[in-house]
Amino acid sequence: MPIKATDVKRGQALMYEGQLHVVLGTEHVKPGKGPAYVQAKMKNIETGTIKTNRLNTSDRIEDVSIDRRHWQYLYDGGGRGEGPFVFMDSETYEQVEIGNDVIPIEQSQWLKENTECVVMMFKDRPLGIEMPTVVELKVTETAPQPKGATATNQLKEAVVETGAKVRVPPFIDIGQVVRINPATGEYMGKA
Repeated sequence: MPIKATDVKRGQALMYEGQLHVVLGTEHVKPGKGPAYVQAKMKNIETGTIKTNRLNTSDRIEDVSIDRRHWQYLYDGGGRGEGPFVFMDSETYEQVEIGNDVIPIEQSQWLKENTECVVMMFKDRPLGIEMPTVVELKVTETAPQPKGATATNQLKEAVVETGAKVRVPPFIDIGQVVRINPATGEYMGKA
């Protein structure tokens, strides 16, 4: 079903220029001169290339219906954080491997065993995953809080149990569980 370019949203699957694309982000632009347009960052599913496309507000694009399945992340098949990543279908208990070409490092670095994710599927082929809005991870490495540090806006680097690095406040110590926004990688608070 065709939709207007202004209705294109992040996470949507579209047929664009005869190939299946997933929208990674959109921006509505209204320049001082000329008509408004939508700038959409899209990933071509067949080639894996990511490109920013300019769509006129009057353009109509074919929307593709995709399945959104709730799957549980089990483990990294390679053991080095590079995939393939093994997920289990919560309804059929079938295990499926998804490669790192589908799940970029920006998402896979936050995957912890038993994390519930939404896997986007098209004709039984995984297109990508939607992470939960907040993940809780244990801090495994960080520097101790400096004596007399009173500034509240200072952050230090910490490594969490998945191996990802995150900036945390100085009072966070090794062994504490922190809440992270996987979309931005920002510290959200203590768990």
